[in-house]
Amino acid sequence: MKKRILALFLCMVMGLSMSACGKTKKPSTEGSGGSTSGVTLRLLGYSAQEADLNILRDQLSKAGFDIELNTQPDYSSFKTVLDTGAWDIAMSGWTTVTGNPDYAARDVYASYGEYNAGGIDDSKVDELIDKAASETAEEYKATYKELEDYAVTEMAYSLPLYALKGTRAINNKVVDESTVRNPSSRSAVWENYSYVDTSQNESRTLMLTQTLSTLTSLDPIQANDGSINQLSSNINIRVVNLEDNDEVTSKGSLSLNHAIAEGNEDYYFILRDDVFFSKVEDKHAVATDVRVGAEDVEFSLERAADQNSVALHKTYNLHNHMKEVTVLDNLDELNTVKDATTGKPIMETLSEGLGSEVKSLTTDKTKADNANGVYQVVKVTTTTPFPQVLSYLGHQSAGILNKEAVTEMNSKFDVASYDATKDVCYGDSANIKSGNNHLWMSGPYALVNLDDYQVTFEKNPGYMAGTEYEPKIKNVGIKFIKDSTAATSAFRANEIDILDSVNSNDVATLEENSEYTVYKYVRHATTYCELNMKDGNPLADINLRKAVSYATNQEEFITYHNGIVMPLYSTFSTIIDTGNEHEFSLEKSAECLKEYQESAK
Repeated sequence: MKKRILALFLCMVMGLSMSACGKTKKPSTEGSGGSTSGVTLRLLGYSAQEADLNILRDQLSKAGFDIELNTQPDYSSFKTVLDTGAWDIAMSGWTTVTGNPDYAARDVYASYGEYNAGGIDDSKVDELIDKAASETAEEYKATYKELEDYAVTEMAYSLPLYALKGTRAINNKVVDESTVRNPSSRSAVWENYSYVDTSQNESRTLMLTQTLSTLTSLDPIQANDGSINQLSSNINIRVVNLEDNDEVTSKGSLSLNHAIAEGNEDYYFILRDDVFFSKVEDKHAVATDVRVGAEDVEFSLERAADQNSVALHKTYNLHNHMKEVTVLDNLDELNTVKDATTGKPIMETLSEGLGSEVKSLTTDKTKADNANGVYQVVKVTTTTPFPQVLSYLGHQSAGILNKEAVTEMNSKFDVASYDATKDVCYGDSANIKSGNNHLWMSGPYALVNLDDYQVTFEKNPGYMAGTEYEPKIKNVGIKFIKDSTAATSAFRANEIDILDSVNSNDVATLEENSEYTVYKYVRHATTYCELNMKDGNPLADINLRKAVSYATNQEEFITYHNGIVMPLYSTFSTIIDTGNEHEFSLEKSAECLKEYQESAK
């Protein structure tokens, strides 16, 4: 009996060992011992990732791979090489700035994903992403786990390295700690900041910093990167915001309340009437007295959902689920349609906490008068049930623009024949830098000046005046400092008031000084590797992908970064805890590598 149990146990162990690799099952338990396998892989990255690249190169070399390291000087040149396909493994980063897992899954793993450079093309992946998108948060956790189990565990379509905690340092003698927020996804909330000495709020410029000095575009749908995210988020208001924990809220947004109708396809927003556009004259923000209203919401969201609305549309995949945007003209629909959560009429949800009863609706923003019961309501209808639409509407790409200002700029050329060498779009940063600041801004701040060294902002005089959301500090500046160590030095020299991203090696040093407060918080920033599976590249073989995955030891990255980073499994595992953990095993790596070599004979 004992022999039968032992035999059964051995069979189970063998089965587990054999399932580590792909379909061909000829396992070996020999480690590589650092010997070369004759398999050469091209590892691509850029200079800011140098330490991580060296760690990964050494780990893969130890597993027997020959690694050709290609370190580009900056992200731009890295992207150029990435687009050529002359790489096998590319170290990449992903930050989920929308607070929802769909964004982190769809753009990276879907066959049509904007950031799917490795060539993942799997109908099952696409189907699981769409299924999760139709579900509520209570339902979609199981679906995302299934997606992760399949795409990462079974198929090894990506190589997870680590998740980076958010770090923010402030000079607590200068900046009031109680006004500092640390959102997981949303960009820094500038209007909340105040100085300890509040008398300085009008006169002293709050200094921040960022790495990238070349701004892609200030049109929110033409850019979605680190050069403009916090800028665009603070110059353009949205119909909803994200709380620090990623919950969707109307607080501080253009809507006073929002609601989801039964069926999860219709979403309603009742608008406030105390937000006005600002523009720039002589490098100062001036009031336009033009209200931000429903027609601006309709215009902005419709163009976000239209792939051909603008040249170089960068955020279409975030908004293509919106089918229709409607401005309501009467109360009948609000009194008959039911709320998806409460089952009560939508009107009850939209009316909660309002200063005055909703007596009528208007489609003319100049006639909105909340104090006397005249409101505007916008309805967004999605192509399919899509509850995560609200998270996307809290993203900078859903910023509300002035219809006339955008139309005037973009009507000077045809989108289909757009020529970047001569045509100037709304939001063109080079045009703004040259002194032609054509922006009309709906957010708490207006971008008033841009040069090679910094970008400066001034409080929008028409933004929620007299409310808790009116900006406290009048002037904000962002210095462009490429090197994180140099940024820390500038912070310590009192040239910077808030350091939004602290180099992991500088955290302990700053924490030793009582004048500094260093916040460490959940930030959905991940570092992972894309695997090139296109055009017969070696990593098209599942055995080789798994050999690379098993050879990677996340603990070495965590140790190097002094605990400021955390284990990672997929780009969405910081949002959804699936319980999956990356496995490091040189033995299994050797098994999979041998399977690859034998199948290639």
